[in-house]
Amino acid sequence: MTDGTATAAASFGDRLAGVFAERGRLCVGIDPHAHLLADWGLDASAAGLREFGLRTVDAATGAAGIVKPQVAFFERFGSAGYAALEDVIRAAREAGLLVIADAKRGDIGTSVAAYAESWLTPGSPLEADALTVAAFQGVGSLAEPMRLAEETGKGLFVLAATSNPEAAAVQQAVVADGARAGMTVARAIIEDVHAFNQAQPPHPFGTVGLVLGATVALGDYGIDTAVAIEPAFPVLAPGFGHQGARVDDVDRLFGAYAPGVIVSESRGLLSAGPHGLADAVARRAEEVRASHG
Repeated sequence: MTDGTATAAASFGDRLAGVFAERGRLCVGIDPHAHLLADWGLDASAAGLREFGLRTVDAATGAAGIVKPQVAFFERFGSAGYAALEDVIRAAREAGLLVIADAKRGDIGTSVAAYAESWLTPGSPLEADALTVAAFQGVGSLAEPMRLAEETGKGLFVLAATSNPEAAAVQQAVVADGARAGMTVARAIIEDVHAFNQAQPPHPFGTVGLVLGATVALGDYGIDTAVAIEPAFPVLAPGFGHQGARVDDVDRLFGAYAPGVIVSESRGLLSAGPHGLADAVARRAEEVRASHG
């Protein structure tokens, strides 16, 4: 059985393909919003977050293959929040779940390298299987995280076309010069990520993937989803459930990118509450498998 533990022999793409085959494409978000904590009868505290996260891990285990803790909700409680997050990540990985830390880190030089070491180094207290990152300073600024991910069997997901309306003006803007001149910023990010993946040993999916919102019209961002890319991108696709995207629309929404799509859902599942969450996850996981294998 594929588990969440990186080994020298297994790339992130290999492990993701294994999870897809064995447990499907559903990713359960761990987003302890204040109103959800209250609905679950939990305190708005690090202890409440820990309980929320561990219950979500329990509900996902055996039904889904991927969980995505939203780091910001834990970070607001300082060191105690991070201790809770460490416990949640550890429990998820020990349960065989693939963990995507949704931290959206981005910087340059040794700073971004330190972020990568925090989340991608085997044995680190915050060790996850993949990390979301931002490329506002250019994809080249992520060279060290990309190298470390490939070396350690981890993954990265680079923000490219996100679902918040404020992002469109930047992500649809056109690059003025250089090798990607004339492309949208979103498309340029995709091309740079593809170039990195192509230069690595062959994997079922690339080590570096994309964040593409399921509620976004990708064509408006200059993204041609009719063209297949090898190796296929892992695509973290938030926006299913509460935000309105439907799992049976994946092929229509993502076209040639659909084989790598991770169907990410948070509030739509978590609102089922602690006693209904396991059933909600199982039902959604089956729906995703029925639609996409």
